[in-house]
Amino acid sequence: MKIIIAFLLACTISFAKTDYSEMSTQELIAIMGYVKKSEQNKFDNELKSRIPTMNEKEKKEYLKNKKKQNK
Repeated sequence: MKIIIAFLLACTISFAKTDYSEMSTQELIAIMGYVKKSEQNKFDNELKSRIPTMNEKEKKEYLKNKKKQNK
């Protein structure tokens, strides 16, 4: 299910400029690795601003996805 959601979000992002501040933290975490290079800095800044307010589940998912990106 998470893969489907991430795919749908990635498709949406590919067709429009995205205001990442309007997305939930869970949505941002789900699309890690699917963001256009031209949008990456904007995405990273928004996600980094959310780290201090993430709950334990969100932090765990964030770290898991971050490790996948670095491979």
